[in-house]
Amino acid sequence: MRITRLPAAALLTLGLAAAAVAPAAADSSPSPGASEDAAGPTRAGTSFRTATEFEQGQTATARASVGDYLYWSFPADAGQRPTVRATVKLPETHAAETWRVDVYDGLRRRQACQYGAQTRTAPADAASVELACVLRTVRAWSEPWANDPLPGTYYIRLTAVNLSASDLGQSVDVEVRADSKDMGGAAAVDGSLAEPLVPGIALRTEADGEGDEEKSSSAVLAALEPEDGWTSGWWSDRWVWTAVGGALAALAGVAGYRLTRGSGRPSRVPPGV
Repeated sequence: MRITRLPAAALLTLGLAAAAVAPAAADSSPSPGASEDAAGPTRAGTSFRTATEFEQGQTATARASVGDYLYWSFPADAGQRPTVRATVKLPETHAAETWRVDVYDGLRRRQACQYGAQTRTAPADAASVELACVLRTVRAWSEPWANDPLPGTYYIRLTAVNLSASDLGQSVDVEVRADSKDMGGAAAVDGSLAEPLVPGIALRTEADGEGDEEKSSSAVLAALEPEDGWTSGWWSDRWVWTAVGGALAALAGVAGYRLTRGSGRPSRVPPGV
């Protein structure tokens, strides 16, 4: 009878673990840092230092000229796998154009895309072109020599390459969006950064004194951060699964002991033998 109770205890342990991990499993869906209905910025920067900030989940729009370099920035935290999408609405008349989207981290290191159409060529009769770049999962920390994505500001650069002279300067409408999927404990590591990678990204001009004739410029740090702040903490659902594994190992040890110890001394063996 005692042995038959062990599977019930194991099922109870798994049930409690599933209830504990349920919030973490819910986080595996895309988790934008802003409301889906929130309006994004309507302009784009022309360099890293003038990149336009926007939250994850927002759609940034801009009207630009073919041949310009367009820059945006957004925050990404540890455990997230960002996906950047860009849509370019082309003019009615144009030659074949190749558009490219690149993503850089806070140290301005170009980050490779796991998959997605990072570069596409639009034929002459195309009305628009869509690009996508799925980054690697952002790590809480990394070795100095590695090029792993780290929590902080990420830059998006969109531009057209291999253009014909007739297409330069034509007006286009651009939409850019960034979303992230929470990878949970599968991406957890033992360690974290003291501060996210948010270097100066723009210059703020301030007037000296009462007049506006003398002005000074100072670097401005990224003003945006994830909705719940920068985490990069030690907690993850990996701790829950470790506890579940330890409990199941203990139950298996008890069951094995009860199965192998036998029923005790046989009745035919006299005491003291």
